[in-house]
Amino acid sequence: MSISISSRARSPSYAASTGQRCRSKRGHLRASSAAAAAAAEDDDILGGGGGGSIARECEEEVKSAMEEELRSLLQDLESFKLSTSDRPDLVDQMKQRVVRIGDLAKPGAGKRSKVKDMSAEVVDSNPYSRLMALQRMGIVENYEKIRDFSVAIVGIGGVGSVAAEMLTRCGIGRLLLYDYDTVELANMNRLFFRPDQVGMTKTDAAVQTLSDINPDVVLESYSLNITTVKGFEIFVESLKEKPGKSGVDLILSCVDNYEARMVVNQACNELGQTWMESGVSEDAVSGHIQLLVPGETACFACAPPLVVASGVDERTLKREGVCAASLPTTMGVVAGLLVQNTLKYLLKFGQVSPYLGYNSLKDYFPTMQMRPNPQCSNSACVERQKEYIQSKPARDAAAKAKMEADASAKSEGPVHLDNEWNISVVDDNEVDVPNSSNTSDRLPDGLVHELPSADKYTQPLVAEEASPIADDLEDLQRQLDALNAS
Repeated sequence: MSISISSRARSPSYAASTGQRCRSKRGHLRASSAAAAAAAEDDDILGGGGGGSIARECEEEVKSAMEEELRSLLQDLESFKLSTSDRPDLVDQMKQRVVRIGDLAKPGAGKRSKVKDMSAEVVDSNPYSRLMALQRMGIVENYEKIRDFSVAIVGIGGVGSVAAEMLTRCGIGRLLLYDYDTVELANMNRLFFRPDQVGMTKTDAAVQTLSDINPDVVLESYSLNITTVKGFEIFVESLKEKPGKSGVDLILSCVDNYEARMVVNQACNELGQTWMESGVSEDAVSGHIQLLVPGETACFACAPPLVVASGVDERTLKREGVCAASLPTTMGVVAGLLVQNTLKYLLKFGQVSPYLGYNSLKDYFPTMQMRPNPQCSNSACVERQKEYIQSKPARDAAAKAKMEADASAKSEGPVHLDNEWNISVVDDNEVDVPNSSNTSDRLPDGLVHELPSADKYTQPLVAEEASPIADDLEDLQRQLDALNAS
């Protein structure tokens, strides 16, 4: 018995060699990253688009090699089936397995289709049933409104990537991602990236992963360095919906350096954009989140950290071979607090924290309120403060009108709305007391009451009018004799 094996099948290292070539390309890309960064600095912008394109090119090569390998294997199995008649069913089973493997390798395999409307229907196929339960339980008035919001995340690192994933799973409408770095193996301890995404820009890799998690979210990738002049201009323009106005509802700053924080602060002050700042300490055991509303709360320049206030270039503080500690647990806690605050701010439920710290060593969560500094060094912040003070009478009048409208609606509304559990509120004064005369004395056949019904005792046990107390013993004796005689 002879079996014909194709030349491609004789060389099982073909797909492996293709993967090796791709890894070599990525290694060359990482080795030349310093030169690429220096060249990009001439254009005032740092981008990682080359890494993403090479990674996608390698991915296509590996897929093509895999498909060719599977086709060759199917041909060999067919040849094997024709050359032997012992167990053709086993060959058919092997062919079916090969086909299933090929289907898994196709683009879009395993992805769900888009959901047009959020539904509260409790079925295994509904990705939003547990989120919509917040609305059913009265926590959120209209959870589906989350699809109307746009959030920008600056910095797709340990906090930013987790925050992006959480918002994607929550069904946010639009997510804008900003970062200039590429995925490295050193990121695997705290980020949701995969080893096969090494070499891609963090924003492109995040879009790839997040689109698989929830295709309903509109994702935008911006691979740029916002601390450069041109990068800052692109950053501000990408946020605008119309001249001078921001097109996003909230910006989340998840960067790891003060220079980038100051840039985000400047952009938000210029646009009047509310944003939230977050950070994790260098020893990875504490962190914080902070809400910043231009003019109403302190901006990042109103009370800057010592490094910023002293004017020291923080890049000079870094030492070769020394890196900050990083714990995925601390990153996850801070990201969770940040997204929780984001949801409360957007969907108007609960209390939005102006500042919330976290110390994992003592399980300590300090909170505080930071007011704006009238002598802030940021001119845009001072301008926003003036606008906030001037608009105070109008805000107070609007708040008073809203309180009166809410009070009126509450007094006129029903005591308890209709709900699926058929719960209703009854006034205690209107509770019906059961009438004993209406109770039924009927018993099943063969059973009788051992004692007569209480309704038969209609005569009072005590006389209605008591006899006057006797004045002497003779009268008392006569009464006793009369009782004994009866």
